[in-house]
Amino acid sequence: MTSSRTEVDQYVREHPGSHFRGIVDALDQATGQVQHHVSRLVRNGDLERVSLYGQTHYYPTGYDEWEKGTIALLRRETTRELVAALLAKDGRRPGALADEMGVARSTLEYHLDRLVEREVVEKRRDDRGRVTLYLERPQETALLLAEVAPTYAERFVDRFMRLVDGLLEDASG
Repeated sequence: MTSSRTEVDQYVREHPGSHFRGIVDALDQATGQVQHHVSRLVRNGDLERVSLYGQTHYYPTGYDEWEKGTIALLRRETTRELVAALLAKDGRRPGALADEMGVARSTLEYHLDRLVEREVVEKRRDDRGRVTLYLERPQETALLLAEVAPTYAERFVDRFMRLVDGLLEDASG
């Protein structure tokens, strides 16, 4: 394996679920060079490519489907904050959580829908129909959260998307 390919492979092993742009931004390699190496690593079975929610993520082999989906979701800042809040105190009400996080309820629900779909969070209803949020696999989720260290570029994109969400919420309200 060439040193450039080894560098790409090592980066993805240290940052599972990375987007292609994140890999390019982190390494001192041209976009075409990274694309070539990523393709070869995927073709050789050293890395896996998974498309979720309109984005392509790269993983070292060995992650199961639940882990890949959870890591992909945790690459979003709002989702990380939501999961971290539930890790700190499980059994939270959505409205209180949205207020605490400083996001619109619709933004929280957007992220919750994906977390529920991937069986990371469970919505339980009491006999009056009120929803309370619980992590389905708190220990495994905590371990995956620890693996996801966002790059500056990822944090910038997350904050930009949060700004856009806020502007859209203001325009519709």
